[in-house]
Amino acid sequence: MERGGGKPVAVVAVVTEPRFTQRYRDYLEKEKLLDRQHRVEKMPDGTVALPLRVEAPPEQHLQELRNRVAPGSTCTLTRLWGPAPSKKAQGCSPAQRLCLEVSRWVEARGVTWSAELEADLPRSWQRHGNLLLLSEDCFQAKQWKTLEPELWEIVASALGVQRVAKRGRVSPDGIRTPAVTLLLGDDGWVEHVDNGIRYEFDITQCMFSFGNITEKLRVASLPCAGQVLVDLYAGIGYFTLPFLVHAGAAFVHACEWNPHAVVALRYNLEINGVADRCQIHFGDNRKLKLSNVADRVNLGLIPSSEEGWPTACQVLRNDTGGILHIHQNVESFPRKNLQPAGISEMGKERWPQQIIINQWEHEAPRDSRRKVLSAAVKPEWQRWAESAETRIGTLLQQVHGKPWKTQILHIQPVKSYAPHVDHVVLDLECRPCPLVG
Repeated sequence: MERGGGKPVAVVAVVTEPRFTQRYRDYLEKEKLLDRQHRVEKMPDGTVALPLRVEAPPEQHLQELRNRVAPGSTCTLTRLWGPAPSKKAQGCSPAQRLCLEVSRWVEARGVTWSAELEADLPRSWQRHGNLLLLSEDCFQAKQWKTLEPELWEIVASALGVQRVAKRGRVSPDGIRTPAVTLLLGDDGWVEHVDNGIRYEFDITQCMFSFGNITEKLRVASLPCAGQVLVDLYAGIGYFTLPFLVHAGAAFVHACEWNPHAVVALRYNLEINGVADRCQIHFGDNRKLKLSNVADRVNLGLIPSSEEGWPTACQVLRNDTGGILHIHQNVESFPRKNLQPAGISEMGKERWPQQIIINQWEHEAPRDSRRKVLSAAVKPEWQRWAESAETRIGTLLQQVHGKPWKTQILHIQPVKSYAPHVDHVVLDLECRPCPLVG
């Protein structure tokens, strides 16, 4: 499968003999025609090419070079494909380089550069291989429209990519289709490699979160050998693949209803060599025709996976139960004295950065209800986890027709959203109660 198309960016250059190079450079700099972001290049025939900031320099400048600046010189135009950046450009930050190249190109097109346009440039972006993904809050001024599509070639050249796309708001269509527009390039397929696992997908059709890497690493280390897992929101395989490739799951049932994500998931299973240990269930997981199979269930949907809780209870093994990994965005509000009693003054500054874990005391019996709240667990997370535990316990009894025991094993932070919203994962152990004879 061939992905990541795009043509190299080119700049126009003036070509002359080496002995006239300095005179040409001085004149072009004075006239603000010299592109100082790219190197002067030596051509195969021994001539020298000086890159320009404009696509078509006025003929009067070419005549001036031939007749007055360097009489007797040859003065022709060429196109340099993928020109090397100059030393000055290499010393700039990417944002500074983008501002320099775009501002000079804009002025050469006869558009007045302004503080408004500079403020409208992106300060950050996502890089997906040779594709640059811009945020929705940049290049919004009306003047940019008159400069397209060449504008995107300049942006790509400045930042060393071949394709450019711009992100919009996620579509509220139930499958979280990203409103991404491809501005430069032939397609939106990109590749990421996390923890030795390859993910390929069309960025204009599927979501990808860099912030989930800590959770992907964590599930990759779980002891899943011989276990069957149901991933209720598989996407392109964010968690399905770590469970299969590294955690050693025997088999995964991957549920997904975005057809574009299913295409990517099927391909990612193949390229990572685990397609024979996974079955894809396309469609709404609330209608899943599967039960009594799972040792683990992953519910990786935010802001809440609650609609999938009945299905998660349905697919758990009726005889031994298993573990649910429940994702949720939990709101928390700053207040004084959040740290638990017993935290010393010296420990306060360390507390917010500690890994967040909520687990049972190792020496406590399994049916004990005593939980140990570690130093950095936020009370809101704990309250949500206890509420979820209670709700799941009720659902399990309804689905299986007998009482179950539930136990909070772990609360894991994934990332934070401002203001005061945290993406956390609850590991909840669920076991059927033994029958009393």
